[in-house]
Amino acid sequence: MAWLCLNFVLYNLNSSIMRVAIVFNHPYEGSYCNAVLQAVTIGLQKAGHEVDLMHLDRDNFDPVMRSKDLSAFARAKNDGEAIYKDIDPQVLNYKQRLEQAEHLVFIFPVWWELMPAMTKGFIDKVVFPGITYDYAKSGLKMINRLTKLKGTTIITTQNTPALVYRLLFGNAIKYAMLRGTFWKIGLPKRKWISLCMVKFVSDKKRRKWLINIENRFSGLQG
Repeated sequence: MAWLCLNFVLYNLNSSIMRVAIVFNHPYEGSYCNAVLQAVTIGLQKAGHEVDLMHLDRDNFDPVMRSKDLSAFARAKNDGEAIYKDIDPQVLNYKQRLEQAEHLVFIFPVWWELMPAMTKGFIDKVVFPGITYDYAKSGLKMINRLTKLKGTTIITTQNTPALVYRLLFGNAIKYAMLRGTFWKIGLPKRKWISLCMVKFVSDKKRRKWLINIENRFSGLQG
């Protein structure tokens, strides 16, 4: 009986371990975003999760939607496999890695109320028909192709006060990514962690944020 109980415990421990993909975008190694990335990674590793970092800056990811990309996008509505002939090889690399992910994390700064160009390019070129979703025959619905993916967490940094970002700019990231992109493709669990006035708060508060983030991701479950 004890042997059976031990095996049951080990099974549950193994079943809670996830592969987590992190999409990171910040060009400066000394940024607070990099500190956030370290905190997320440490937290995930403490929990035994597997981390797959997609560092857009180090990968020299091209965020521009080229004419061949757009042509593939148009053809993918009727032929989801057609895109593989024309799209950026880096996009295919990201696709293969996203297909294995069970949770997706975005980390980036908010610049002029929105995400940086590389993050926007990732959304444009990777969250793409035939890559991460297909169209239903009616054309009124998107079908998620990332069947292992259970949820996404978006972590942003900015210097705008939270109240100003909400009242004047409508929490643009929340509506664009959580209630827009990832709701549309059918991702059920969506969370946004917004760190505001990063430049102006105390070092103590910035350290507390990092501790909270590390603890949050050390307890991440599917």
